[in-house]
Amino acid sequence: MATDALIVLDIGKTNAKLVLVDAEGRVLAERRRPNTIVDSGPYPHHDVEGIWDWMLSACREFGRLAQVSAIVPVTHGATAALVGDTGLVLPVLDYEAALPGVDYDAMRPPYSETYSPSLPAGLNLGRQLVWLEQRFPEQFVQTRHILMYPQYWAWRLCGKAAGEATSLGCHTDLWNPLTQRYSSLVATMGWEPLMPEVAPPSAVLGRLLPSVADASGLPADCVVVSGIHDSNASLMRYLRDDGARTVLSTGTWMIAAAFGAPLDGLREDADMLANSNALGKPVPCMRFMGGREFAALAGDQPETCTLQDIERLIAQGTLALPCFAEAGGPFAGTAGRIEGPAPTDARERYALATLYCVLMTDYCLDALQASGPLAVEGSFTANPWFGPMLSALRPQQPVTYSDDAAGTVCGGWMLRYRDAVPPAGAKDIAAIAPQALSEYRQRWLAALP
Repeated sequence: MATDALIVLDIGKTNAKLVLVDAEGRVLAERRRPNTIVDSGPYPHHDVEGIWDWMLSACREFGRLAQVSAIVPVTHGATAALVGDTGLVLPVLDYEAALPGVDYDAMRPPYSETYSPSLPAGLNLGRQLVWLEQRFPEQFVQTRHILMYPQYWAWRLCGKAAGEATSLGCHTDLWNPLTQRYSSLVATMGWEPLMPEVAPPSAVLGRLLPSVADASGLPADCVVVSGIHDSNASLMRYLRDDGARTVLSTGTWMIAAAFGAPLDGLREDADMLANSNALGKPVPCMRFMGGREFAALAGDQPETCTLQDIERLIAQGTLALPCFAEAGGPFAGTAGRIEGPAPTDARERYALATLYCVLMTDYCLDALQASGPLAVEGSFTANPWFGPMLSALRPQQPVTYSDDAAGTVCGGWMLRYRDAVPPAGAKDIAAIAPQALSEYRQRWLAALP
């Protein structure tokens, strides 16, 4: 049995993972489940009880494999839990739910204060909270703490409430990234008493509650770390480097973080924002729902394409134009369309989805004025053409793939072992330029809405 290991609870928008990692950063075990949305009840919400029961079951398994000394929650952003004396006072709202009947725009702080763009549905967490307070006043008044999603899981594990900047700074309208303090919206709404004291994501909040230790089979002295927003977890391994560099976190969301890029170049109408990293510093970012859009274009049974498939689409002038997801990105609200001959089989659909995501990423990096080495993290490292084509389009930014496809897990591990060197390295990605790729990009740019 290993002398020391930790568990990373990694809840992405699409899937949840529980990963057992030893002190050297080696993954010892992993369990997955869909992050399902429950449509019954007052509104669409996260299945926190399903995740909780699944997590306890997996923890009992993991406890037989290693001596678990810590649990670190890592979750998607734009999500909060309202907790009272005994638990949730309302279900945890899904940020993609429609929130009718609230005049939120008149309340939210200006972009110059929060660098948080106005977004649809509940992607601005402030909108969710205002809607919940107006729609469910009797339940809202029972709230003792408004907890960001990683810190909700930490609170449930150890009973200690905390705030944390990376989740607060994720287009919530609740955070000022320049001052690293709560925004004026919190005071305007009178929420200050509900917002816990802010702690670093690496802060140890306490030990497992005795009931949780019993249910999970984990040691009573296992500690709970505050936790972090998943995209910021992917940045952890790069925070020791000085100078300009870019990190592209890929998954349901494609999020480009451009260290050294100018904040004054951000534009609200293009879904550009300043996130706060784990060191409490603003980072210019831009994103689009790349994983969701790739799936929409590639279909239910994707089949990896060949270079010839890509070249055939380029030669015949087939273009996928944004956007193919309902939430987020510089072209949110514009219906996606395909110009030219449509793909005829699964491989061509995969080729078009890849071309689309490469061009959208390149567009975002240009808009951010991103520079320096470009590190790609996450699920798109499994795509054989994404990195090579991106490298061909951006010769000024050497592209690497992390050997760790789950930068979120590595980031969670680094919150516990802060002085350790991540075991995974980086792989240089050589450029592969299909014929006429540059001309194809120009045609795509010219056709944008």
